[in-house]
Amino acid sequence: MSSCGTSHEILFTWNDSRVSFASVLDAVGELPIPPYLNRETEEQDKETYQTVYSKVEGSVAAPTAGLHFTPEVLAALDDRGIRRRELTLHVGAGTFKPVKSETIAEHSMHTEFISVERSLIEELIENGDCVVAVGTTSVRTLESLYYVGLILAVNPNASGQELEVEQWMPYNFTTKEIAVKESLRYIVDYLERNGLSRLVTATRIIIAPGYRFKIVRGIVTNFHQPKSTLLLLVSAFVNGNWRSIYDYALSHNFRFLSYGDSSLLLR
Repeated sequence: MSSCGTSHEILFTWNDSRVSFASVLDAVGELPIPPYLNRETEEQDKETYQTVYSKVEGSVAAPTAGLHFTPEVLAALDDRGIRRRELTLHVGAGTFKPVKSETIAEHSMHTEFISVERSLIEELIENGDCVVAVGTTSVRTLESLYYVGLILAVNPNASGQELEVEQWMPYNFTTKEIAVKESLRYIVDYLERNGLSRLVTATRIIIAPGYRFKIVRGIVTNFHQPKSTLLLLVSAFVNGNWRSIYDYALSHNFRFLSYGDSSLLLR
């Protein structure tokens, strides 16, 4: 095991090469529920600490805003003609890393991998004027798409790590901004040129007060901890008026954090 600051690198080995590392973790690991629950993992957590629509392994935690959606709720949305689409962000440990620095500028975000179907990006181009994201992870993925397109607008031949969205890119990018649909079109063109059905890249984007949202018009999100990047995102979305929202939640005994209540925030 090696370490660097608060991060650690651990090498695992096992004898049977036919067994995947994910299978090893399932066999000997324990579901990592949030530490602030102050209890051991229970058997029911294996079902309740997971969204009903989850399909892809890789995150270190469930996107907890999605825990509110049951098959019945999803069916009701479908009956009302509300289109819903899925995307992937592999939540990393950095999502839960508290902001301990004196200023936001000193806080470092971890890299998180994202995967978005080409068909979803095309739909955003055609019908992306009223996007409601379920969870802050979905927000960060959708907003990162704009900057991937901006990278491709500047360098159409970009690929690999060149497409990754750096932490402060939205605040430091010196190139003139372009329209959202134009930016997304650059991604579709890139996927077409390379015969790809989905965009797979990574993001370290931090959304904090001063950020200008490009794609997301609404957020379904739980109530977050103080000194978290998630609360910074909420503050940015509601133009700094998060205190009144949280005061209302506290005064009405709303439950906070992963197994807590949710909210719908609209711009």
